[in-house]
Amino acid sequence: MNGSKEQAANGTSSKALFTTMDITKVIVTRRDKALLVGDYNLYRKQLSRRLLVVRKRLNYTSRGRKYTPRTPITAEDIGKNHEFVQLLLLAAERAWALAMHIKSTHAANGGTQATTGSTKRYIISRLQKASNYAAQLVNLLQEKDKSGASSQSVLEARAYHQSLQGSIAFEKGSWERCLQSYSETRLLYNALAQSSGTRQDELFKDFLSSTIDPSLRYAAYQLKLPRTMSIEAIVARYVPRENNAYVTEALRSNPDLLQESGAVARKNVTGSADVPKTISWSSRTVNLEDASTAQALASLSAAEAKLASFLASNRNADRRAKAAAYDDVLLPSQDAVDATKTAIDELTAEGVSQGDPRMQSLQITRTAVNYNLVEWRVGRNRVLCGEQDGAVFENEIIKKPKKPRADGKPRDEQEESNSRKLSRLKERVVLYDSILQSLDSVKELPGVAADQTFMDELEAKKAYFASLRCLAIARSHMLHGNKRNVLALLSRALDLSSQASSPSTSKSDTGGAPKLAVTAAQAGSLRDLLERSVLQYRALVELEDISSATSKNHDNFRNPPMIERLDEYPPDGVDLTNLVTYPPKLQPVPVKPIFLDVAWNYIDYPGRQKKGVTTATDGKLEEAAPKPEPKKEAKKGWFGFGR
Repeated sequence: MNGSKEQAANGTSSKALFTTMDITKVIVTRRDKALLVGDYNLYRKQLSRRLLVVRKRLNYTSRGRKYTPRTPITAEDIGKNHEFVQLLLLAAERAWALAMHIKSTHAANGGTQATTGSTKRYIISRLQKASNYAAQLVNLLQEKDKSGASSQSVLEARAYHQSLQGSIAFEKGSWERCLQSYSETRLLYNALAQSSGTRQDELFKDFLSSTIDPSLRYAAYQLKLPRTMSIEAIVARYVPRENNAYVTEALRSNPDLLQESGAVARKNVTGSADVPKTISWSSRTVNLEDASTAQALASLSAAEAKLASFLASNRNADRRAKAAAYDDVLLPSQDAVDATKTAIDELTAEGVSQGDPRMQSLQITRTAVNYNLVEWRVGRNRVLCGEQDGAVFENEIIKKPKKPRADGKPRDEQEESNSRKLSRLKERVVLYDSILQSLDSVKELPGVAADQTFMDELEAKKAYFASLRCLAIARSHMLHGNKRNVLALLSRALDLSSQASSPSTSKSDTGGAPKLAVTAAQAGSLRDLLERSVLQYRALVELEDISSATSKNHDNFRNPPMIERLDEYPPDGVDLTNLVTYPPKLQPVPVKPIFLDVAWNYIDYPGRQKKGVTTATDGKLEEAAPKPEPKKEAKKGWFGFGR
């Protein structure tokens, strides 16, 4: 069997599914694909089939008796064919999937309490089996000269092994050991994320946020650590540093990694000015109960300053480039919203009532961070709408082709087509719809409906953007020449703009980046534009009515009354004002019809022979002589011959 395994390792190395040891990528990709369409049991079955395929490809199967032990995998095997790494990963993942399947089945069957007895022992045994495969992989990859593994692959394998160790401690209820394993896992993945590319960075962060961070939070809760303690502070406290070569190697490549976590921990304790301690909403100021929310708000403040600096130094930049700069602000703002919601859900799960001061503070924080997120979303959409929030519709410059004309003459500037203008107007209408939906979502936040002053201000802002939406739709009708529709939409927009000119919109935006605030100058400029447009199209519609009435009277003068055109179908409808001529005029009328069929027999037409009349003498008609009748044959006998 050793010879067959060596032969497979030498012969199938070029046919391996992957040549690099992307351990985390393989694990996360397989989990996501399987759990997207099924559950852990389906994932386990897929791993079993895949494991059989890999074993056959590597010729790593038991021959002869069923329980014959397989030859252990060596570092030389991995060096010859990296697919042996996949073999160990598939075996570890299959054991982990079985444990998760049993645990999820117990929860789905109404198991409100923790698993105990044989079920708990079996889950732990499956996790221990998965951990053993991962430990074997780590030991083999440590022999870098034989396995050909890089330092990054060794750290990935160690992080995966520690995540399984943390799962075992989690199931056993060993919360301190759980924090140590998960802290080391998070530290190693953070080090890998900083030293890898953008895609790997996102992969590691997704794995941490979905698997490691929730377990860290729960273990910290079981140890009754302060809720305001951030995850970075927990990692800095519980990561095992003594006699740990993997942590030492990670800190060697990223020396500031653990120092940043310690600095964050010290900031949470001492109350540094970089991390906000309070948040204000309307006339109330509350303390920030959640450390993750405070960290997200600190990142948001830095991103806001960066955005304001970018907009101030790039005033002539393209609107799409300005809108892209808002993404760096929207991400920490969304993180603050998610962190606040998670904190509220945790307190609710603990049975904390809504009247508790901590819950009240979190509800106010939730309203503040959600409204802040809406402000930045609206500001991004306003930048995309163009100058003056889309009130001015400028023509885009069409780029000339670089290729010169064949005759050498310069190319003429082409005007933007109507279809392109309509497409741009549709995009603006979609942006305005998104703004209005965001403003409607603000009304559902806690404490907003009871604040009448804020509700009036919100309705004024909503009327401002609804007016801009009507203006954009009116411009699309302008391109089609529907003047009456344009006038109706402009009139509606003018009514809405008058509602938007309330005193609540007179506040100016203190920041350099546009957000939700609408100034009195912006509302007044929109109202003046709509007033001019309404007067213009009211005059155009009046001229169109006068022109149509004049042409209608001219048509009535030329066309005879309906009574004289009964044999014609009126395509434009019956003109009820032109039925008869009144008063009637004197005109000749035919007395009776003239019948010419009487003279049919007496008219000689070319090519027609007269049959009925031959001669006419002295006014008397002489009939033609009748033709002699044909002679009848004599009657014959029965059989055709005479009698």
